[in-house]
Amino acid sequence: MARPIWSGNLTFGLLNVPVSLMSGERGTDLHFRMLDSRDKAPVRYERVNAETGEEVPWKEIVKAFEYKKGNYVVLEPGDIQSAATENRESVEVEAFVDADSVGPEYFEKPYILVPGKKAEKGYVLLRETLKRTGKIGIARVVIRTREYLSAVVPRDDALTLILMRFKQELIDIDEYQVPTDDVKHYRITERELSMAEQLIESMTSDWKPHEYKDEFRDRLKKVIEKRMKAKGALAAIEEPAAEEAEVSTNVVDFMSLLKKSIDTKKRTPAKSTTRPKSSGRASKKSKAAKKSGSRRKAS
Repeated sequence: MARPIWSGNLTFGLLNVPVSLMSGERGTDLHFRMLDSRDKAPVRYERVNAETGEEVPWKEIVKAFEYKKGNYVVLEPGDIQSAATENRESVEVEAFVDADSVGPEYFEKPYILVPGKKAEKGYVLLRETLKRTGKIGIARVVIRTREYLSAVVPRDDALTLILMRFKQELIDIDEYQVPTDDVKHYRITERELSMAEQLIESMTSDWKPHEYKDEFRDRLKKVIEKRMKAKGALAAIEEPAAEEAEVSTNVVDFMSLLKKSIDTKKRTPAKSTTRPKSSGRASKKSKAAKKSGSRRKAS
């Protein structure tokens, strides 16, 4: 069984659903090592000091931001973590939007939310409500040390979490030259449009993902297998056994929490509006900002 990335809570309104965040993709790329062609010895990547030429051990490496060419500010280990929200093990749904209102360019990487023990009711409640309303949840989540925008999307019997790109990460289409005039400007006739529609209709079928395979990878694998028979043998590597994550949970009065959420309209507003202030969180962020500013001046 795969190891969860973290175990925490999926929250919307006053409801908390214990979940584990699991990877939703599988790496299938074939990985290669670089060898010295003269004696077939592995070529290593080394961390080398640019001035002395000596290898630098990991414990001596620090992260720094180049704020100007050749000028750096060194970050302490906790600086990056301090910039993230305090809810490091939580998927906080801030708003629900129509599923078809978010373009595919915003979606990046899938994960699967697996309910904790005795948390199935809240999980199914959210899943079925999203299906009925055609909505998806827009949330923030911290994975490792970075905060991401994400979408909680129902998919068959599961709730999936899809990492999203922020608007500033996308290139505006207007930056490129694409055809913008009416079809008549390009002398496209109604007959041509009709024939093109007929062609698409004749090629239309149900989406069957299992029919599409990485054929290049398969062909390359056969080339490698053929080469192995002539040159050597395989080495077996044992993967460590994964531990099953356990999440404790209590019986929850869902009707009461749902009613309170609706009555108090307890919903975090969208990014464009001001978020509710939390004295503890705000003070920590302001201290972190002052601390970071004093560091920049010192450097």
